[in-house]
Amino acid sequence: MSDMSIFWQGWIIILTVGNILFCFWLIWWTMKSQEGEAAQGDVTGHIWDGSLQEYNNPLPRWWLWLFYGTLVFGIIYYVLYPGLWSGVLGWTKESQYDAEVTAAKEKYGPIYAQFRDVPIPALAKNPEAVGMGQRLFLTYCIQCHGSDAGGRPGYPDLTDKDWLWGGTPEAITASIGNGRGAETMPARMPPWQAAIGVDGVDKVAEYVQSLSGRKVDAAKAAAGKAIFATSCAACHMPDGTGMQALGAPDLTDNTWLYGGSPGGIKQTISKGRGGVMPAHKDKLGADKIHLLATYVYSLSN
Repeated sequence: MSDMSIFWQGWIIILTVGNILFCFWLIWWTMKSQEGEAAQGDVTGHIWDGSLQEYNNPLPRWWLWLFYGTLVFGIIYYVLYPGLWSGVLGWTKESQYDAEVTAAKEKYGPIYAQFRDVPIPALAKNPEAVGMGQRLFLTYCIQCHGSDAGGRPGYPDLTDKDWLWGGTPEAITASIGNGRGAETMPARMPPWQAAIGVDGVDKVAEYVQSLSGRKVDAAKAAAGKAIFATSCAACHMPDGTGMQALGAPDLTDNTWLYGGSPGGIKQTISKGRGGVMPAHKDKLGADKIHLLATYVYSLSN
């Protein structure tokens, strides 16, 4: 622990203990009889302006002891749980989380495990299994892919048959479990403006648009085709149909992950793209991933 951390921890301890002791003293001081006070019956004996008198309405004893009880509770809490120090019970949020996860695995693990050995294509016909996979999807995946799995710019639509890394059960399972584009499975569209220039970007963008049947400037597209053959074909293949082993998209189907406008295509070529699908194998485990992959598979099959 750094000196600064020790300082602030000590400062907080002093403030906390000081406040508790001050509250004890304040309650005691306000409830004791004050000098010169001569309470008789319903009045205290204090008189102003000749006839105004202060009523004698002391705080009820049960209320007083409730204040004391609150302070005692605070002291007991600080002794048992982390506050001023680690606490005699040794409780931590990490230990509670681990205990809850372990209990959940014991309770729900057999439910997920019953589908473990059923192939995904067959399991996709089981409404119960698909429903469980959908609930997992709504918990872990909608932040990026949307509640309808339709995706958004930079996050693939999972309801069509256009797959960057393949739509087979094995490929989907690998994408969920191992992730895509992370350090273990690098995948990036590099920026090309420095290599082919602004004019080259314009020409390649024109040719790429022609691959999906758009009307383009024929001369520019022809020049772009030559650049594409030397700079882009290694990943996207000479005919532009892509390579799922590298996550290189098919450029002939008019489906665009980052937007298919002329400006969006030029930006992709000039500046590159580098999306990441995080790995979930350690977080979810094989059985949950199997059900989640089943639901994703069912969306387009």
